[in-house]
Formats: sequence, structure tokens, C-alpha cells
Amino acid sequence: MEKNLLRGHRDFALGKHMTVEYYDCDSLILADSKKMESIFLDAAHASGATVLGANFHAFEPQGISGFVIIAESHFSVHAWPEHDYAAVDIFTCGETISFDIAVETLRKGMKSQNTIISSVMNRGIVSNNGIERMVPVYEGKTESYALSWQSRFADSYAWGLLASVDVYNCDPEVIRNADAIRCFVKELCDKIDIVRCGETTVINFGGGQMEGFTMTQLIENSLISGHFSNKSNTAYIDVFSCKYFEPREVAEFAINFFKGAHYRMQVGLRR
Repeated sequence: MEKNLLRGHRDFALGKHMTVEYYDCDSLILADSKKMESIFLDAAHASGATVLGANFHAFEPQGISGFVIIAESHFSVHAWPEHDYAAVDIFTCGETISFDIAVETLRKGMKSQNTIISSVMNRGIVSNNGIERMVPVYEGKTESYALSWQSRFADSYAWGLLASVDVYNCDPEVIRNADAIRCFVKELCDKIDIVRCGETTVINFGGGQMEGFTMTQLIENSLISGHFSNKSNTAYIDVFSCKYFEPREVAEFAINFFKGAHYRMQVGLRR
């Protein structure tokens, strides 16, 4: 029964990295940095990526290297006009980009007569115990990795989702204010569309090394809790829900609300 339930289950990867070999291209195009930049911008837009900027450099006597920075990561190219060849990397940390459209748009733009996808790697494999220290996993016919927690949640038939977010170097005036913490919980629940059950409990605990606040909030299908350390100005937030929510929304909202410097996040799926 368990095997049947987990059939189609996909692990989670922080990003997908594709390398593509473009042979027998038009050498005049490969030698033109402006033309190459235009082709790569067109491909990024056509694939559904959010373009943030681009930088292409022409070498002497010839050759092109270039990057298109996208919100989802990047497109890059290194071109050798003397061999009619371009090496392309496409990296994305989301599921909104169409790799097929990107590859085909670049093929047409560089007039490649022979295009080979040489690798598809899943980068940064994340388990319930955190990120795994492992060689990037090559994706084959029997392997597939989700690039969104929503897909991972659905494919694994998870019973619940836990997001633990630690926000460092918070504004002391915010994390030491019980009313501000209550306001944080209310606004967070509104943002991730989770219904609160009753009022938020905020208690000042301990003294000295342990001084700070603890917070609990019952929600429609589980619990939100938090600990706020006066000594380190760190907020430790846990959101557990049987209804799906986006973990990164919790983290980004928390760091903005508490005016933190940076955050760490761990996500666990409960079955």
C-alpha cells in the first residue's frame, strides 16, 4: 500500500540545470555580441522567465561569453565562432520556465543544425533533514525532481507541511514588542490564507541568557509558534499546517516584518 501511495513521488531540488551543445551554428551570429544578446533575451522571454539584465562580452580576435540574469536564475553561453559551436547553460529555481521553448528559440536564433541536450541536473537536493551534500543528481527517464514545494507536497501525499524559519539580526524594538508579534501572526495568516482559531498567546519568559518572548497560535488545521531571543535578536518561527502554504512566503514576510538581516529555512513534509 505504501509503495502505491508513493509512486510518482518526487524529491525536492533547489534548481534544475540543463547544459546544451549547439553545433553547426552560423559563425557570423556567434561572433556578434549584440546579436547573441538579442537572441538570448528573446529566448528567456519566450520561455516564461523574468529577465533582470544581461551582460555579453566579445573577445579578441573572436568569441562571445554572455549571461542573462533572470529572477529564476540565469541563461549563459560561451561561443566559439571558429568551430560553429556554442555551449549553453540554463539554470532555473522554479517551474514556470519552459526548457523546450528556450532550447528551440536559441536553436533557431543561432541557426544550429545539430543541437544536443548533454545533461539535465537537479541541484541542491533537499530532504526532511535539510540539504544533502551530494553530487548533482542527473535526471533520467525514471527520475523527476520537483522545483516547487507545492508539487513536492502533492506528489508525496503529505499529511502536513512544517516550515521552520530563523530570522537573524532582527530589529530589537519589534521582536521585544508583544503587540508587534501578535500583529505579525495576524498578517502572516492573512498572507498565507490560514484561519486563526482564537487569540495569539505571547508570553515573556526567563531572564538573562533566556530572556525573550514565546508565541503560540492555534490555526484551523494545526499550529504556529515562535521564540524571540533578546540576547541574539533572532526570531525562530515554526508554521505547521495540514493545508498547503508556500514556505518561502513565510520566510520573506518574516524577514521584512522583523527587519532582519538574513534568514535560514528548513521545510519538512509529514506523512
